[in-house]
This record gives sequence, structure tokens and C-alpha cells, in this order.
Amino acid sequence: MKLVNLTPHSVTLIGNERTLTVPPSGTVARCATDRRVVDTIVVDGVVIPVTATTMGDIEGLPPAEPGTLLIVSRVVAEAARERTDLVIPDDTVRDEQGRIIGCRALARL
Repeated sequence: MKLVNLTPHSVTLIGNERTLTVPPSGTVARCATDRRVVDTIVVDGVVIPVTATTMGDIEGLPPAEPGTLLIVSRVVAEAARERTDLVIPDDTVRDEQGRIIGCRALARL
């Protein structure tokens, strides 16, 4: 199986006593979003907009290729739910400061 990382960061997979780091491929899959204000709320005198976001076109997502999984952001995976070759990091592992240092699994949406 081949993994292609379409995110801007390395993804470290933590397995049974071994790790695998998948570097960024150089192509980043991104999803355009359209945000519109649908309401406003006031909390302690601060006016806060409430928005509705819709997903637009996806850029940088190559066609599916047999034997290849594409690591993408959750936003891209949600916008392309029909694609079975898209995975996102899952079961994240954090260091003592709470920073994500890897993941134990990949997930399909």
C-alpha cells in the first residue's frame, strides 16, 4: 500500500514499537469554503457573528489510484465523502505539552 500525504505537515504513524513518518508530497489538497453570517449574538457586550459555512471546490486532489491512500485534512475528506481512497489522521498521540506528535490510526469518513 502506498500513502501520499496531501497536507502541509508530516504525518507520523505510531505502530507496534515502530513509527512511520509520511512527509508532505508537495501538493496540498484544499477545499474552498463560503462563509456567510446567519445570526449574531451578544455576550458580555461583545457582538459575535454566527456563520454558516458551505464547502466549495477541492483543489490539489488527484484522481484515485489503485493501491494508494491519500492523507488529507478532515475538511477535504468531508467534502469528498464519495472517495474511498481518502484518509485522515486518527487516534492522535500528544506530548507532555499537549502538542500532537503522531497518530495510531488513519480513518475514512
